[in-house]
Order: sequence, then structure tokens, then C-alpha cells
Amino acid sequence: MKVGLLVRIEAKPEFADEVEAMLRGAQELAEREEGTVTWFAFRENATTFGVFDTFEDEQGRQAHLMGRIAAALGEAAQTKLSAPPVIAPVDLLGVKVS
Repeated sequence: MKVGLLVRIEAKPEFADEVEAMLRGAQELAEREEGTVTWFAFRENATTFGVFDTFEDEQGRQAHLMGRIAAALGEAAQTKLSAPPVIAPVDLLGVKVS
């Protein structure tokens, strides 16, 4: 794994449960993506969520950004999020997998 994405998602309070359900359901989509090595969705507090995923190369990362999860997040941003998701590409400096 050489590259990743760190995404911060801020839901409108009245849609927080729906955003959580959307992220839980996205796991199945992530498992089908050949270029996605790892995928984590998390909740920081009542309205703040995030996703961290890793890829072997830039091709995998770009394929993920053009995939169904990113499209669903874009749709949710129109009504369920208080701000557009903040998507930060990252380079992995070290990885430990058990």
C-alpha cells in the first residue's frame, strides 16, 4: 500500500443516522473494488464521520474516486451533509498489518 484517502464528513444533525447507514452499506461496495486494499468508515461524534482507505497505486485511488461510493457521497452532500466532504489524498509512509 502506497497511497490513501482520508475523508471527513460532517452530517446535518437530522441526517446523522442516515449518513451512518450509508457508510455501513458502503462496505460491501468497497469489498468489490479491486484496487481498494483497505477501507475503514468511522464515526467521531454525533455528526462527524470519516473514511480512510488505502491503495497500491494512484490508479486504484483514482478508480475509487470515480466509483459508486464517491458518487453516493456526492449525492448525500446535496442534502444530508452540512458541508462538502473534505477529501485529502495521502501518501503512506509506513504500514503495519497483522
